Amino acid sequence: METGKSALGLDGNVAAALGYPVGLIAIISLIMEKENRFVKFHALQSILLHVVFAVVAVALVIIFFILTIVGAVASVAGNAAGAGAVGGLFTSLIGMVVFLIWMLAFVLYVVGLIMSAVKAYQGAMNKLPVVGNMAAKWAGV
Repeated sequence: METGKSALGLDGNVAAALGYPVGLIAIISLIMEKENRFVKFHALQSILLHVVFAVVAVALVIIFFILTIVGAVASVAGNAAGAGAVGGLFTSLIGMVVFLIWMLAFVLYVVGLIMSAVKAYQGAMNKLPVVGNMAAKWAGV
């Protein structure tokens, strides 16, 4: 696909690729870009990817805190009943599971950023799952 020039004065593929690791460039490209749909698509996809990751990260932190409180309450109740180790074990297991899910989300986020930046630099219009279709629709691609 022809990437053309971006409103930033960069080649379209360079502006699109830089928008992934540097979200500010994606925001500026989205605001300034009027004609280059390639750059607009990648800017939108980048912003959506960053937003989805932020929402997932915040949700996991909230879940972790709620489950930590539940584990602490279970530990206190277990101490009163003479079985304190159960609450501590529950808290540890939940903490490990939430941490593993967070690490998986982070790895997927970083892989998505790198893969999309490389594909954008090559001039490809790769769509990430979920956010790619939304970006394509909003960018008019």
